[in-house]
Amino acid sequence: MKLSIIVPVFNEENTIEEIIRQVISLPIDSELIIVDDGSTDKTREILKKYDGKDKIKIILHEKNRGKGYAIRTGLKSFSGDAVTIQDADLEYDPKDLPKLLKPIEEGKADVVYGSRFMNEKKRDNQRLSFYLGSVVLTALTNILYNAHLTDEATCYKMFKRDVISAVKLRCKRFEFCPEVTAKVRKLGFKIMELPISYKPRKITEGKKINAKDGISAAWTLIKYRFID
Repeated sequence: MKLSIIVPVFNEENTIEEIIRQVISLPIDSELIIVDDGSTDKTREILKKYDGKDKIKIILHEKNRGKGYAIRTGLKSFSGDAVTIQDADLEYDPKDLPKLLKPIEEGKADVVYGSRFMNEKKRDNQRLSFYLGSVVLTALTNILYNAHLTDEATCYKMFKRDVISAVKLRCKRFEFCPEVTAKVRKLGFKIMELPISYKPRKITEGKKINAKDGISAAWTLIKYRFID
């Protein structure tokens, strides 16, 4: 089974090459789709070295449109049997991806999420506000969509091709996660979770999500409970 890995990127000159190295070295059939969302640092210059190389496709946004918009761009051009999202900041370890793909390959799941909180090191120095935000969003998801999740806000969301193709996304920023979760559940798909590793970075290290995005995520969950 071929896995498409979409990497939305904005100003990640310090980590983008390492993420590329880790992803292309995975022992699975895969393609890497990097969507640069209008970076203003050296990210684009670095990406020029990889465009057209085996398994790598580079897509450039001329201006910053938001992470959700970048993911939607990547979803228009993937060719795999399954697809997932990989952040470019080294918080998530690509070595976990083959484990998440296995249930889909075996026909045991159509959607698999990597949970940061099923791991014994549940917080691993994660900032309290981010941790509590994740807990609240997960609880809200479970109430509204009967999802039985431990980590709705995880980056590692993996979908079988026909599942994600049935979802019509409107997201522009970080509301991709709640929107896709809401719509997948409304379509009747069960979400399997497996534990993953996680090394959170600090705001001073370039973390971009903030409290405003958390409020937007909660509103997105509520909104799509009642509209399509």
